[in-house]
Formats: sequence, structure tokens, C-alpha cells
Amino acid sequence: MNLKFITLAMTSALSAGTLIVANADTPDTFPVPHSSRATWYAEGKAAIEKNARLEHNDKKAKNVILFVGDGMGISTVTAARILAGQQPDIINPSSKANSSSGEENSLSFELLPNLALSKTYSANQQTSDSAPTMTAMVTGVKTNDGALSVDQDTVRADCAIDLGKHTLKTILETAESAGKATGIVSTARLTHATPAANYAHTPERNWEADSNQPAGCAVPDIARQLLEFNIGNGLEVALGGGRDYFRPTTLEDPEDTGKFGRRKDGHDLTREWTDKFGSKSAYIWNKSQFNAINPNTTTHLLGLFERSHMEYEVDRPNDTAGEPSLAEMTEKAIHVLDNNRKGFYLQVEAGRIDHGHHAGNAYRALTDAIALSDAVRKAIATLKANGELENTLIIVTADHSHTFTIAGYPQRGNNILGKVIEPGNSSYTLAFDKNPYTTLGYANGEGYYHGVAGDDVYAFPPRAGRIEDMTTVDTTDRNFHQEVTVPLVAETHAGEDVAIYAGGPGAYLFQGTLEQNAIFHVINKAMFKN
Repeated sequence: MNLKFITLAMTSALSAGTLIVANADTPDTFPVPHSSRATWYAEGKAAIEKNARLEHNDKKAKNVILFVGDGMGISTVTAARILAGQQPDIINPSSKANSSSGEENSLSFELLPNLALSKTYSANQQTSDSAPTMTAMVTGVKTNDGALSVDQDTVRADCAIDLGKHTLKTILETAESAGKATGIVSTARLTHATPAANYAHTPERNWEADSNQPAGCAVPDIARQLLEFNIGNGLEVALGGGRDYFRPTTLEDPEDTGKFGRRKDGHDLTREWTDKFGSKSAYIWNKSQFNAINPNTTTHLLGLFERSHMEYEVDRPNDTAGEPSLAEMTEKAIHVLDNNRKGFYLQVEAGRIDHGHHAGNAYRALTDAIALSDAVRKAIATLKANGELENTLIIVTADHSHTFTIAGYPQRGNNILGKVIEPGNSSYTLAFDKNPYTTLGYANGEGYYHGVAGDDVYAFPPRAGRIEDMTTVDTTDRNFHQEVTVPLVAETHAGEDVAIYAGGPGAYLFQGTLEQNAIFHVINKAMFKN
């Protein structure tokens, strides 16, 4: 029997509970489903019996989709799972429906049958950035921080590097060499570390456009490397942000009047994309153009929906020109890539989970993690409709974690964004300073801030420690920034292991605690039997 993907069934009997309310429409406690010793026992037994029936799927993977939640540590998955269960329409502010207490919920990728842990340290740091971690996942080799798909013997930002000597071949390049279609999708800039590691080779992740490099640097900038990627048929799909890095300083942005591109070399790489790939290619930058794309007649698709990173999911509806969701971009990419009978490799990144955490803003980090879950669910449904689900290895993981914590002793059903109320109590639990505290927090960062929509999340002064009585503060507001312990200019990554979730051909190879570079080797073995 082949491994099967499990469909999420949101079924639970809810009991009406007392809501402890801080604000008129923001409950601190959600209804708790009925449970008994018999149901706990039966559910645990059923889960183990299901696992006992699983068998290794050792068939060759025609397709691979690698989902990366940038900064999506295990605490982020847990909190996002609870938030999605408590407020299933959290991304749609017009709905206030509550589904459950939240803890028993599962994100779509948590239902994939195989699980392992990934050790995220880089060749030179205990706690890594996204460049070496993604390099490890797509090349099978660990490298230094700041480096993209070059080995650890390179010197960071060395313009004189011999790329031919230090380049590491990526799984995307291997797929193109084998005649497969390839694509990258991200809510970050396409030139940012995670997507760029798939197609670019550079000793400096920040060389996203030529204007970011020292004068006369011989290493091509990252945006240029995307356009000049010439293995196989070239990248078939590239969807995300970063429009400025592909357009010259003389060209005004089509969405933001008075704003111009970053390229000093005069090249408009968006125009050169369609020049290179011809009449069946397309460059798009807004939602209406995205909707108009026919994936059956488009061979090469470049979409750049923001000058820099795309909007957070909760802010996306207010975007001037409109942006597709991560789920919509994933679905479109699959339809374009699936035209290749030999199969495809697709890497999808929820890039702004990381940015929300760096800003100390759990709301946006968690809702972007929920958006990743939606994208995985959409991918599974799309593959099933295309008859490709059983041929596809799906992997969901993170590049690194964050200093994000879930703490205190809140009762079951306590609003994950709210303040701690312990079991049996009807009022907030107080700290030694006699003030309530939130379940979610950060070990470091800029600290508490309760701003308004549109605020620059990095524009407020550090306010670490216990500095305000939270009793009347709406900590569930999207612009609330959690308290921190250590004051820093921004919250940092964390060094603990992250999870790998997988299903499909070769997924059984994810077992135990693995080095992060093992992810490449699972893909390589499953897709090419290497």
C-alpha cells in the first residue's frame, strides 16, 4: 500500500463556555470540545493503528515540491495551529466564527505521514541565516553564513571569487539538466536568500542587484543570475516580490508613482525575460494580470508583485494593484510546470513568517504560517485533480527557527494571542509586578509596541522588559508587538532543530534527527535514484 495523504476533517462538538473578554469582540477563551477518558484513549489508539498500516513508498518521484516556511520553528507551528483552530477565518477580519479550543487542530502539512528533525547550524555559525540553510537543502552541502550555493572555502563578499571552483550544483539545476520543469515561488523578493539559493551562486546574499555590489565586481548580481539561468529550458516559473531589483533606476514603478528601480546597469530584466523566452512567455506585476495567465499556453512566467517583499497575508487585501496569495501562486505554478511530461521541481517559500518574527509581531508571523498551510493544502488538491499526487514528493520544513516562545500555564482554549488565564480562573494570571502577561513572547528584539495599521514595524524605539500594564491592551490586535527579554535592534534567529514533514515517494527516508543537507539527498534519491 502506498503512503496516502490524509485529508483534514474539521469536526468537533463544541460546548458553550464562558468568555473572558478584554475587548468587545476579542475573547480570551474559546469553547472547549467535550472530551472523556474513552475518547482520549480511542483517538490515541486510532492514530497508532493508522501509523502501523503505513508502508514505504519507494517508487520514483516524478515531481518534488519543497515548501519552506522561513523562520517557522516548532513553536511557530504550534501557535499557528492553535490560532487557525480558534479563529479559522483569522485572515478574513469580517468573520468572527470560532471553531474550537485550537489545541487539537492540525495544519495541513502536519497531516503528512513522515516526520524528522533538521539540524540547522551552518559551517561557521551555531545559529544560521537563510543563505547557508537553504544552500544545504538544495545542494547537499553546508556552507557559511551569507553564502548562496558556494562552498565554505569562499570568503564572504569576495568579488574576485572563482565561481567555477566553488560552485555547488543545486537540485533545481539537476532537475533542469534532466529535462524537468522548474519553478520558485516566494512572498519575499525572488532575489532573497531562500529562493535565490536554488538558481544563484554568490559569496554575498545581499548582492541582489548590481547597485548592491562594489563597483566593478565580477560576480553577477542575483537578479541577473535569474535571467541568465540557462540550464535546460531555464526557469519556467518565478513568482514573488523584488521588482526594483530587475528594473533600472531610470524606469518608474508602475504601482508606486515616483519610485524607480535599483539597477544601475540600465537593464530592464523584466523586458529581457520576454525577449529571451518569446511569445509564450509573460511578465506580470499585478493580480488582474496574474488571473489572466493561461497556464496551458504559457511556457515561462515571471511575476513580480511588489517593489520589495510582497505584503503580509493579512495586509494583502489592501494592496494597491492586488497580489495573489501564496496558495494561488502555488496553484498557478503547478499548472504551468505540469505541462512537462517529465515532471518538475518547485520550491515554495512563505518568506514573511521570518519578517514578522524579526519585528516581534507574532500576529503577522502566525497568519503567514497559516497561509503556508493553505498553500500546501492547495498543492495537494491541485496535484490530485491533475492525477499527479501519487507521483509527487511533498516536503514542508523551515530553514531556521526564532526566539519565539509559548509560555505560562494558560487553560485549554485560552486565546493564543491573548493574556494568560490559568485553569479554573476567570481573571488574568498576574506576574510578580501584579500585571497580566501574554502567552506569546520573544527572548530578544525591539520589544513591546502597540501601533496602528501602516506603521513601519522597525520604526519604534526598543522597549524591552515589563514596561506597561497589559490589562486593557488588546494583545490580539494585528499591530501588537510582544514583550521581549533582551533589547536588540531586531529579534534574531534561534538555533534549535526544526521539523521536516513529508509525504509521497521517498518520504519514508525522513526519519530521526538529520543534518539539514540530508534534505537534498532525499530529493536526489527519490527523484533521480542517486
